[in-house]
Amino acid sequence: MNYFSSDFKLGILGGGQLGKMLLFDTRKFDIQTYVLDPSEDAPSKVACNQFFQGDLMDFETVYNFGKKVDVLTFEIELVNLEALEKLEAEGLPVYPSPKTLRLIQNKGIQKDFYVQKNIPSAPYTRFADLKALQHAVEMEEILIPFVWKCTEFGYDGNGVKVIRATSDFENMPNVECIAEEMIPFKNELAVIVCRNPSGEIKTYPVVEMEFHPEANQVEYVICPARIDDAVAEKARAIALNVSEQFNHVGLLAVEMFQTEDDEILINEVAPRPHNSGHYSIEASYTSQFENHLRAVLDLPLGNTESKVAGIMVNLVGEEGHSGNVVYENIETILGWNGVTPHIYGKKQTRPFRKMGHVTIVNSDIKEARRIAEDVKNTLRVISAQ
Repeated sequence: MNYFSSDFKLGILGGGQLGKMLLFDTRKFDIQTYVLDPSEDAPSKVACNQFFQGDLMDFETVYNFGKKVDVLTFEIELVNLEALEKLEAEGLPVYPSPKTLRLIQNKGIQKDFYVQKNIPSAPYTRFADLKALQHAVEMEEILIPFVWKCTEFGYDGNGVKVIRATSDFENMPNVECIAEEMIPFKNELAVIVCRNPSGEIKTYPVVEMEFHPEANQVEYVICPARIDDAVAEKARAIALNVSEQFNHVGLLAVEMFQTEDDEILINEVAPRPHNSGHYSIEASYTSQFENHLRAVLDLPLGNTESKVAGIMVNLVGEEGHSGNVVYENIETILGWNGVTPHIYGKKQTRPFRKMGHVTIVNSDIKEARRIAEDVKNTLRVISAQ
């Protein structure tokens, strides 16, 4: 099929920042793109060929959108599976497949899948709702502390909470959830696996993630991870096995824990471009977004190795600031070598909302990490006074 400068149409479900960054590469290759998103101010709106506003969880909306395109992919997991299944049954290539997404979309089902496939993961228990979990805690069937996760609709740290006392249950939603055993770990790691329908498969280098202690959001992604080569090889091998078991096409971001004794446990996966791969735009030979595009179009995959060490700093809204966004001191960091800001196009900021990221590249990973800290302390995402 001729994808380039042709009548071919790629459909993308979701028009957030991931879609916007993917569209940079569709523009580079002159591939037509249609985007569906519920927000009229979606970041992707400015870069696609046609934009449609609609509910991603509504069957008819997703199905009718899919009938307009030649290949369908997504940048968010929260989409109507039944519509994707019908489209796929009618012959539309949908990547990743709804069969894969059905195993991943619900975190309880995802955890059960790891057990079935003997994939190492933290011990857990599923509960129909919060009340059932509270009862198990009262009966001492579940011991505090543990990690609570809602099984659906969680994102960017929402839907995950460490329970250290029964008072932590206050104001939590009464939804299906899991209680996961807290694992002492050295590092949180991630590996992005890229696979096309022909079976070509590649992994990006292992990255290390540093999290904000309150928001449970990634603050820094460091590539390469500062770990032993043997641990890195083990992490990449496990990520490849996870990819094989899910039989995914496109990108699969595999988040992991490196335990105190250097075992690797799977935390969770995302079948799409991911925060842990944003560094690749500047630091890799082929960015995660270009490789997602190559994969879903069954094109040869690009080189996933890094040209230079890279660190990504998330830009999130400052606490105490809501309203029209201002990027304070952005001119300062633009004067620093190897520093590239990416602004997502969200006009309104609020505390901890992802508004952009900054990539720092440097031949010395220690120097890159130092500059990243300076970026974090200099650039503030605030609201206009």
